[in-house]
Amino acid sequence: MKPEGTGPFPAIVMMHDCSGLGPRSSGAPGRWAKELVAQGYVIVMPDSFSTRGFPNGVCTDASPKRVDVRPGVRVRDAREALAYARSLPEVDGRRVGIMGGSHGGTTTLAALAAPRGFAAGIALYPRCGFFTQFRGSAPLLILAGELDDWTPAAECRLLANAEKVTLKVYPGVHHSFDSPRPKRYVAERINSSSPSGRGATTEGNAAAWADSIREVQAFFARHLKDAN
Repeated sequence: MKPEGTGPFPAIVMMHDCSGLGPRSSGAPGRWAKELVAQGYVIVMPDSFSTRGFPNGVCTDASPKRVDVRPGVRVRDAREALAYARSLPEVDGRRVGIMGGSHGGTTTLAALAAPRGFAAGIALYPRCGFFTQFRGSAPLLILAGELDDWTPAAECRLLANAEKVTLKVYPGVHHSFDSPRPKRYVAERINSSSPSGRGATTEGNAAAWADSIREVQAFFARHLKDAN
């Protein structure tokens, strides 16, 4: 997806969440892509799941094969998408960021943990507990909900002590706050934060969604649009 005009534009690699990009997608990657194209970014959105046999995502799929699409594996997809974005004539290859929510947010953290590559990144409600420390070389913004029982915001506070990492936690907000959907607990969801390993809550929050748009716009404008 790209804005009107010839560019060169900054670009963002959008990493989808555990629901993927198929018929059961949360729709969050598409909503964010629409917002960011309007702000003047080219969006590259790789499909990590249907290409590996998970067209319906892995939110409730406990198959051992789900490790084939774990965030560490998806980093390769992110880097391939980065290379592709840089090959596009309408993209300024020096100004490519990465963004994702939940599973895609964790992938974003993993992609930024390695040096070089992306100029900046934003992770929405990622699983920060996979990272005991963070030494990424690019600026990182983490947006999380205080009441998230799927990827707890508390786990991200340690990462917030790292250089170039900014954390914002929305009070009284659940996982998937950037959704228009009402509060919903699904017992089948795979959740390593739960004692049973299952069950998680999602709930859209209009105020947090509106504020997150402002935060994302300001962050990427500072680190991608204003970058020399």
